[in-house]
Amino acid sequence: MFRPVRTNRVSAEIVQQIEAAIESGHLEVGDRLPTERDLTERFGVSRVTVRDALRILEATGLVEVRMGARGGAFVTAPQPDRLGQNLGRMLQLSAVEPWELEETRSRIELTILDLAVERATEEDFAALREICDRTEEAIAAGAYHPRLSAEFHVRLAGSAHNLAMTLLFDSLHGAILLNLLRARATDPKHGPRGLSEHRALIEAIERRDRAGARAVLAEHLERTAHRIRSRPRQDLRQAVG
Repeated sequence: MFRPVRTNRVSAEIVQQIEAAIESGHLEVGDRLPTERDLTERFGVSRVTVRDALRILEATGLVEVRMGARGGAFVTAPQPDRLGQNLGRMLQLSAVEPWELEETRSRIELTILDLAVERATEEDFAALREICDRTEEAIAAGAYHPRLSAEFHVRLAGSAHNLAMTLLFDSLHGAILLNLLRARATDPKHGPRGLSEHRALIEAIERRDRAGARAVLAEHLERTAHRIRSRPRQDLRQAVG
């Protein structure tokens, strides 16, 4: 599976070979990698180099290093929150404009909503209402934070019961939260108004009212997008510190 490495970027080539083994199916989620000693022999490198490579793989979420007698390096699936954090940083630091993110989010979430109207269960409704209740309590206590709104939208995506879409939307969590923070900085009433729209959206989905649900969500998303478009990128960056 592996061959000795002979480049100046030794740890990077080790990472590439292990990634290739995972992508080709030679290694699957849950599989344990060979021991450090075995890897040093197969790659023809030092243990320090192998450990550097494993740290890189662990940071990307492809490998989980466990301690103990049954420990070792195991192949794992990257978690959406890790991807979301990286995506959020990339969007914040790159040339992508905040309004472009909102435009993308709107297209994705409206598609997700169509499926949620068809598939949402009583468990989904209960979970969404529980988030709304916590939001209401936070607003009353003067402790509201936009992460509650982001949590609502991620949970709504789960109500579509399409794992691919759920993972895709979940990966946007960090970037969405960043834009919600920007929107709140331009509109102090963002929390209470958003809560009202969240509750109206739940009711429309429960009625299986696709047109009504889309109308509520479209207005909800457009209000955030308008706040984002109304201020220059530099002002928005300052708004979230």
